[in-house]
Amino acid sequence: MNEAATTRAERILALRRARMAVSSPFLRGAFRPFFFMGPLWAVVALTIWLCTLAGVFVLPSTLDPLAWHRHEMLFGFVGAVVAGFLLTAIPNWTGRLPIAGKPLAALAGLWLVGRPALLFSQHLGALAAAVLDVAFYGVLATVAGCEVIAAKNRNLPVVGLVLLFGVANALDHAAGAGLIGDPDLGWRAAVSLVVLMISLIGGRIIPSFTRNWMTKQGIEGGLPGQPTRFDLGVIGITALALMVWVAAPDARVGAWALIGAGLLQMIRLARWRGWRTSRDPLVLILHVGYLWVPAGLLLVGGYGLGALAFRSAAIHALTAGAMATMILAVMSRATLGHTGHALKAGSPTVLAYILITVGAVLRVVAPLGLVDYTLGMEAAALCWGGALLLFLAAYGPMLFSARVDNPQG
Repeated sequence: MNEAATTRAERILALRRARMAVSSPFLRGAFRPFFFMGPLWAVVALTIWLCTLAGVFVLPSTLDPLAWHRHEMLFGFVGAVVAGFLLTAIPNWTGRLPIAGKPLAALAGLWLVGRPALLFSQHLGALAAAVLDVAFYGVLATVAGCEVIAAKNRNLPVVGLVLLFGVANALDHAAGAGLIGDPDLGWRAAVSLVVLMISLIGGRIIPSFTRNWMTKQGIEGGLPGQPTRFDLGVIGITALALMVWVAAPDARVGAWALIGAGLLQMIRLARWRGWRTSRDPLVLILHVGYLWVPAGLLLVGGYGLGALAFRSAAIHALTAGAMATMILAVMSRATLGHTGHALKAGSPTVLAYILITVGAVLRVVAPLGLVDYTLGMEAAALCWGGALLLFLAAYGPMLFSARVDNPQG
């Protein structure tokens, strides 16, 4: 790096340090606003969806109620947490200071205005709502990409997945406007991309955290290692299977590929020996969350072969199961670590983990007739929403407060 570039980099770091110093604690890290707003919006959106189903009011969106519900769970809730995780992980990847202060507030604000814009798009207009909603992912990918490129870091593919997630968002808007023939293309692509993010990032952090915990406990032998060629192969096969599913959801070859990917993902998970972490809920929940990935792939493949009657059960194994559980696991662990608290799951956290798991199980089995459908769906919604409310109650104060070990951090 030449002298001019070094001087410029030093100026950027000095500016960010100054932003951190003058910013409120809530804007000193992307995990803070996004880990708060994402779960809060999920609970609000779920409530709106249930009220719409009950006929309490008519949804003022250009999207039909089911399409709006899917969109907001994926591109509202999940997208917010992805943004919080990505912009919090990048400083660890690159050694650069986090985005903070006014730039972070502007980015969070862009995500925020997209929510009422889409909810009231009958009044604002579908195009304006779509532009605001999609723009967030364009800006997020640009900011993240600039950070990764500036540091010459290896995680540019992760940024690429986020950019493609924004493309899936645009496709979902186009489908809602009737501009493309397949109305499900956008959300299928979004689900597939998040599953790949979980497979890629989860394959790094789960064995790492598991190994660290086992080492501290004095456990020797059979410690999980970093990703190998087998792991890369599993991710590649999963990606190919999901690509076929996105492009041709009724293709039997795609269904068999998903089943094959699910079995390989199950073997991959077993290699991490998660059952040995039962004494630490913060580690165990990561394995539970990842278990939903192979389960969901197997169920989606089974539906494609006609072995499963209800598609919603299969899809919710990946969304209410894998995505929601991994999100809760990552949010709780990251919030504790980045606010200076001990990595220990208290009673509210453990209860939240139980509720999110029970809610996911009920949401998957209710359409299959294994429990009373109405009772199962209502209980699933209460458990799922209750888990997120518990997270907000337990971790919200941490997100708004300075680090306990460094008030300026």
